[in-house]
Amino acid sequence: MAASARSVLRFSRSSPVARSALNSARFYSTKQPTLKERLAELIPAEIENVKAIRAAHGKKSFGPVVVDQLYGGMRGLPALIWDGSVLDPDEGIRFRGKTIPEIQELLPRAPGGSEPLPEGLFWLLLTGEIPTQEQVAELSRDWAARSAIPEFVEEILDRCPPTLHPMSQFSLAVTALNHDSAFAKAYQDGVSKKEYWGPTFEDSMDLIAKLPNIAGRIYRNVYGRGKLPAIDPTKDYSHNLSTLLGFGDNEAFNELLRLYITIHSDHEGGNVSAHTGKLVGSALSDPFLAFGASLNGLAGPLHGLANQEVLLWLRKMQSQIGENATDEAVQEYIWSTLKGGKVVPGYGHAVLRKTDPRYTAQREFALKHLPDDALFKLVGQIYNLVPDILLEAGKAKNPWPNVDAHSGVLLTYYGLTEMNFYTVLFGVSRSFGVAAQLIWDRALGAPLERPKSYSSDAIQKMFKDKN
Repeated sequence: MAASARSVLRFSRSSPVARSALNSARFYSTKQPTLKERLAELIPAEIENVKAIRAAHGKKSFGPVVVDQLYGGMRGLPALIWDGSVLDPDEGIRFRGKTIPEIQELLPRAPGGSEPLPEGLFWLLLTGEIPTQEQVAELSRDWAARSAIPEFVEEILDRCPPTLHPMSQFSLAVTALNHDSAFAKAYQDGVSKKEYWGPTFEDSMDLIAKLPNIAGRIYRNVYGRGKLPAIDPTKDYSHNLSTLLGFGDNEAFNELLRLYITIHSDHEGGNVSAHTGKLVGSALSDPFLAFGASLNGLAGPLHGLANQEVLLWLRKMQSQIGENATDEAVQEYIWSTLKGGKVVPGYGHAVLRKTDPRYTAQREFALKHLPDDALFKLVGQIYNLVPDILLEAGKAKNPWPNVDAHSGVLLTYYGLTEMNFYTVLFGVSRSFGVAAQLIWDRALGAPLERPKSYSSDAIQKMFKDKN
């Protein structure tokens, strides 16, 4: 029986059209559908599901908007539809309703591996279904076949000075891929709005497929790591990326990248990189232009650079109090950080009110692969001390660690020590979530985003003489 017959379409299963589609799936041939074929099957049901939701709930309110939300960066303001993932303050991230432990258990793995393949996560983000091993293997082959980047993009990267930040080079190369955009060509040729999702899908697949070659070329150019090897069509996406970076012979690092890309792939739609991609895409900019804009947001120090700040803080601590320091010495250093008017990097989160499940997944990986590493031991020691200190100091609504408290330590352990490159890996990962949402936005006919803005003077006049 095909995977589609065994799966449940969580996000539209309540609609009659969806139930009919799932019932008819039982009579499909034994040949499993490709990702694009399965998506084509799902889109009509989801269009009807969205119509039903709007008919039933379209005039209902989420609640009042207060002025502080406008001045506070729209924090917590419900304003977007993002289907791939939802971030719950207490449960953490769920990908199409599934927690990180659930996807670690359910998603296909590489032969002999224990971590989920990002290919499976992308399938889940797009369809709400767990793919089979065969479907994931086919997706790996498809991405490998699409992975070559145009010669002129190679030349652009090769001409960049090594002093140009890797994220600037990354954004430059991704934007230049627009030259061959299937969506841009189809739009110029007058494609029907109902068919927008098709060329968007093709661009998104090309985008994801080409990122390892772009990232690998940047890494080797900037850090003098020699000639870029070829993509191996028999290997999975993460293994190929690892090889391009020069670490492919280390299977533990390959496993780390599979976990890293999976847990960094999506984090609902309100973060800067995700929202930027959705916003720019709403103007019918193709996925290369939209994701290039996402990368520029991710490059900001308040978004994608946090794991670097954690690593710098940990190394500075070690240099001052030494390795294997006592709890008392670590506590004193933490307090000195807070009393110096700084935050403890890697702790707290805008939404979460518990330990980030992505932190937990990385900690479990470290316990398995590097339990005696001095930097990892320090991370664990800090985990036992920081929450109580932050609560005592009244510095955080959420005193628990987030994903950035751990990722840099793992990359450093395996020899990827160039911190300026870490955000590029984050960017490769984030393409999965942004691309999946862009495809669905075009399939569902999402409109141009155009929220209303107010001046400070207008706010004052609006509430003048009102209690």
